[in-house]
Amino acid sequence: MQSAQGRNEEHSGPQLKIVIIQGAFLPVPPVMGGACEKMWHALAQKFAARGHTVLHISRKWPTFPDREEIQGVHHLRVTGYSTPSKLLTLKILDAIYTVRTIRAIPMDADIVVTNTFWAPVIIPLFRRAKVYVDVARMPKGQMKFYRNAARLRANSTPVANAILAELPEVRHSRVAMIPNPLPDEATKPVNWAIKECSILYCGRVHPEKGLELLAMLAKVLPAGWKISIVGPWKTAEGGGGDAYLSSLKTLFEPNRVDFIGPIYEMEKLNLWYEKAAIFVYPSVAEKGETFGLAPLEAMAWGGVPVVSDLQCFKDFIVDGVNGRIFNHRVTDAQTQLMDCALSLINNGELRRTLGTSASKVRQTHSPISVADLFLADFARLTENAV
Repeated sequence: MQSAQGRNEEHSGPQLKIVIIQGAFLPVPPVMGGACEKMWHALAQKFAARGHTVLHISRKWPTFPDREEIQGVHHLRVTGYSTPSKLLTLKILDAIYTVRTIRAIPMDADIVVTNTFWAPVIIPLFRRAKVYVDVARMPKGQMKFYRNAARLRANSTPVANAILAELPEVRHSRVAMIPNPLPDEATKPVNWAIKECSILYCGRVHPEKGLELLAMLAKVLPAGWKISIVGPWKTAEGGGGDAYLSSLKTLFEPNRVDFIGPIYEMEKLNLWYEKAAIFVYPSVAEKGETFGLAPLEAMAWGGVPVVSDLQCFKDFIVDGVNGRIFNHRVTDAQTQLMDCALSLINNGELRRTLGTSASKVRQTHSPISVADLFLADFARLTENAV
């Protein structure tokens, strides 16, 4: 496995023709959310700013034209679908969508980036471009089908290890770990003066996110402190559904926890990050959590993350240095989470110290830094130095 993290030198190699194929179910720009859509929308603009030709293919959307240019990136939108409830239906629709997108790939493309299931299988049959697979979730046995992919990119160490476990050793050199970037360059400084007595969660309101673990903390919050939960709960948007939301609300006193609902506009979401002193992300998804973009976003605004003991968080969070990590696997997980949060609530100097360290992700995970890591990797592949 190759590791590109830590090298963020500006790429100055040959100009490339890059195609990014997004999935069939969410539009770009990411008006309906989607971590992958958000990430590649930002990276595409950085690639274009470096002088590369970029075509971004995504789902057709009623309020977007079929073709347009945004910040130097050429956008093409083809017919997609609403996310189906059945996995088999999803795979069938993904295959149909993939066939449509391949027709739009220029014959002289150098790199095709994709996170769809079928594209790495089908594209090499029709195009000579290097296929760059963005493995944004834990693989489930499909890596063996991607024999003709030039690169299998993991966004975290656990994802990289899971990919390697599915491949023979001779193909391990095709795996690289490059972290996800922040969604935008943070130019506005952290304003510590406007930090509130606020504990924030941003993400899907779903059982795998471990939000029940906040119940004990909510009961012992000092006066003036409150927990805000931002994110979708509707099934169609990836949440746990209305019944789950209702059962979750019964665990909390209304004056201690606010359920805000989804916020997809980054500018509005940043207002919540700016004011939050502590950011909680108690996910219990052992195999579903692959990176943790929301904690990274909060850290960029000086929010101290309190996260569960999932390996993916440890790529950028060090307990006691720029955040707190609690063991979600033990019977007293609620107590551990409560203790971590209270150690920050009761010590403003510690919050400021850890928050300052947390905000350094503005440099290490800025879009331009991560974009340069990708461009350097693209250059290696097109020079056949795999």
